[in-house]
Amino acid sequence: MSELVARTGRLQQRYEGGFRLISGCIPFKYVNMKENDGNTPKKIVEVLMISSTSGPGLLFPKGGWETDETAEQAAAREAIEEAGVRGDLVHFLGFYAFKSKTLQDKFSPEGLCKAAMYALLVKEELESWPEKSLRQRSWLKIPEAIQCCKHSWMREALEEAQSQANLDAFLVLVFVFLHGNLEEKMQIVHLL
Repeated sequence: MSELVARTGRLQQRYEGGFRLISGCIPFKYVNMKENDGNTPKKIVEVLMISSTSGPGLLFPKGGWETDETAEQAAAREAIEEAGVRGDLVHFLGFYAFKSKTLQDKFSPEGLCKAAMYALLVKEELESWPEKSLRQRSWLKIPEAIQCCKHSWMREALEEAQSQANLDAFLVLVFVFLHGNLEEKMQIVHLL
């Protein structure tokens, strides 16, 4: 059993304008893959998805953003509680509004939620975590994750994460091409 305990209840839950405030993340890691020639290593991104406790489908860790924490702290906490991972929040992906059938209460009777989502670079996978008995973890390539994602708003967040990663990679390439030495520039040409 995990020494960590998941928070439960809604006593400290945040609400704003009829929306329950949620915070979550898209955990990811870089994996080395071999190119078609078998010799050239290439890094790809895999994202961690977890099984839903309310039916089929995969999703990203998310949960209530409570009054005693920041959105970032809530996202990191949910990653530990639901997915059993720790890491660094590297990008804010945006706010995503959705309607939940299971999160209706007196403060949000229609189940309206607004989720602050982050990209989390995974540094540690825990062997034991609070919701281990409730959830399965799955590492997927981004196209697979888009297909398996239970909620459309989570697919939008994943697409935003992918575009942010592509922009970051492009900016690194431009910087190295402008300021790097000849060997670094040749590596970029080889990547293109």
